[in-house]
Amino acid sequence: MKQYSVSFGGIPDKYSSWKNSAFAIIPFPIDATTTYQSGARNGPKAIIEASSHMELFDEENKIEPYRAGIFTSTEIPLSTTGPITVLKQVERRVRSVVKAGKFPIILGGEHTGTCGAVAALRKKYGELTVLQLDAHADMREVYLGTKWNHACVGRRIVDSGAKLVQVGIRSMSEEEERFLKKSENIKTFFASEVKSNLGDVTKGIVGDLSGNVYITIDLDVFDTGIMPAVGTPEPGGLSWFEAIDILRDVVLSNCSIVGFDIMELAPIPGMVAPDFLAAKLCYRMMGWLQAKREEN
Repeated sequence: MKQYSVSFGGIPDKYSSWKNSAFAIIPFPIDATTTYQSGARNGPKAIIEASSHMELFDEENKIEPYRAGIFTSTEIPLSTTGPITVLKQVERRVRSVVKAGKFPIILGGEHTGTCGAVAALRKKYGELTVLQLDAHADMREVYLGTKWNHACVGRRIVDSGAKLVQVGIRSMSEEEERFLKKSENIKTFFASEVKSNLGDVTKGIVGDLSGNVYITIDLDVFDTGIMPAVGTPEPGGLSWFEAIDILRDVVLSNCSIVGFDIMELAPIPGMVAPDFLAAKLCYRMMGWLQAKREEN
């Protein structure tokens, strides 16, 4: 697999080669269906650039996760033939990563990229649960003339046969509410629930997860005060520590995390804090995963 021009974290070749890496990052610089504020196509590059300014020691896990190896692949190219072609490319890339025994991580880019990863992992593992951290339900059947719009990601995940657990939701249409009420394979934890009772909600989330789990994080799940750089910034989002507490318990639970993505960063020129948050979140996720491996 071809390598990106720079490495995640600015790590040396010894730790960023395909051969020596446990983690494989796939940049997805696409925002063909983004609504309101565009720019998510610049998200992967901004995250990777910000990552080179992080401390590589994970103070929570007391390890340096990069020593497990972090390969960064070339970007998924934009296709003029439509979203299906792009998603097939994501699916093939994730399948190659998993086949090589490496852990897939997608950086986006609009949220539709998640559908390609889920398709690959469903074929690999069969049963799959997707944990979706998001401000929006993303349950529309069709939006702006296509069912592959970023507003339809949750619906496509359910259509794939995967179970879905949503966290941080605080915006949806009437159509989406009706669909959620009648769906048995979806569990939704609203942002207001997280705010009022984080401990019990986290236990409920972990309790709804089992087997193979893919985590998709739309950065608009966060409060706009710390994450304004998204397409549709909804008020009332999660704090850094609320999201961290949830994700820590999920990753360190008995379920098997088989991949994750961090999507929808639309960088704001001159404001690097959101880019750095996304990079730090990605690296902290790797830290928990590596700490869990070393413990086992």
